Amino acid sequence: MVRMTLPVRIRWLAVTALLLLGLVAAVVMRLQAPSLPALALQSAPLQRSLQFSARASSRARVELGATVTGRVQQVKVQAGDAVKAGDVLLTLEADDAQANLAQALAAEQQAGARLEGLRQSGRSVAQAGTSQAQANLAAALAEQGRTQALVAQGFLSPARLDESRRALAVARAQADAATAQQAALGEASTQPAGTEVQQAQAQRAAATAAVASARARLAQTVIQAPADARVLERQAEPGQIVQPGRVLLSLALQTPLELVAQVDERHLAQLQPGQTAHAVADAFSGQRLAATVLRIAPVVDAQRGAVEVRLRLNEAPPPFVREDMGFSVEVLTGQRNSALSLPLAALVQGADGQAQAWVVQDGRARLRPVQTGMRTLQAVEITAGLQPGDTVLLAPLNGAGLHEGQRVRADTAAGQAWLQRAGKADDAGSAMLNAFGR
Repeated sequence: MVRMTLPVRIRWLAVTALLLLGLVAAVVMRLQAPSLPALALQSAPLQRSLQFSARASSRARVELGATVTGRVQQVKVQAGDAVKAGDVLLTLEADDAQANLAQALAAEQQAGARLEGLRQSGRSVAQAGTSQAQANLAAALAEQGRTQALVAQGFLSPARLDESRRALAVARAQADAATAQQAALGEASTQPAGTEVQQAQAQRAAATAAVASARARLAQTVIQAPADARVLERQAEPGQIVQPGRVLLSLALQTPLELVAQVDERHLAQLQPGQTAHAVADAFSGQRLAATVLRIAPVVDAQRGAVEVRLRLNEAPPPFVREDMGFSVEVLTGQRNSALSLPLAALVQGADGQAQAWVVQDGRARLRPVQTGMRTLQAVEITAGLQPGDTVLLAPLNGAGLHEGQRVRADTAAGQAWLQRAGKADDAGSAMLNAFGR
């Protein structure tokens, strides 16, 4: 039997005590429930919104240019000027066009004089010829009548009757020729214009068309406002040679101002005409403007994967609004007057793909399947599986390895602190703070 001295016995007791204390501490630490951030669910309004950038733009813009080659004589407007329909904006040098018009007018006058002279002289000659022929025909008819009567009475031989008939035939032929000549000059009431008159009429018509062409070319040297508008850009100066097709002036027609945005096609399902929105100009962030989604383009830009969305301002835009000014737009795409909601990060996905959430029940963690509804960037509506007053763990946020029935302690203060941080990060987090009763 080995006897221990007093110092050795004391050291052995001390080591045993330390071992026992370590074992007790390990058991206590294992039995102690971990404290995890949690949220106490309650019903509250929930909104879903979509934010994107947009540009101010008039509904219609036009670019004006010359249709003829020429030198700019005068530009009567500056960028920013308001103009009315018909106002002269720009003129080109028009000396050549005016000379061409004068020449065309002279040619038209000459052709008209020739036609009128032809009609006057032709009418006189034709009328005289016709009158003479008709008189000869009447005399021949009378002579034949007398000759026929005398032959019948035996005073004249039948040969004289033949001569009178030939004379009548000649007179009738002359009358027909005179009538034909009058018809050729276009003077017969039952006949179309004669060939000579037709030629003169064609020449006058050609001259009239040349005048119209010269007037149109002269008009092309003047550029006018097509409608009430505002000048956006001036790209021409006096003395500059311009070619057809080149833009000289850009105008924004006086139509309601719209906000035009290119929105990622992934958000297309959330948007529809008539949704309410708010817009804030990047340069004037203190003024919030009410707007409405006006229309959504029927096609998607394949290169950018975006769809064009147009919004109208509900009231007349403030004076500071300019064409192409940048705006930040927020569209309300979904709203619940009363809903239960959770942060997306608080949900876990089961093996079957069903959404689940950790709930504290009698101090233990329980995994419950839930059904979800409307989603925002950070939160999701819970439509089934949870009730107001349930305490939901945010354990998945810190990677805690929970198991069914594990003892836990719900730390709602830590959960609210997380929501505070999310609320400072983005507006979706702020919405969740409202939902969870901030």
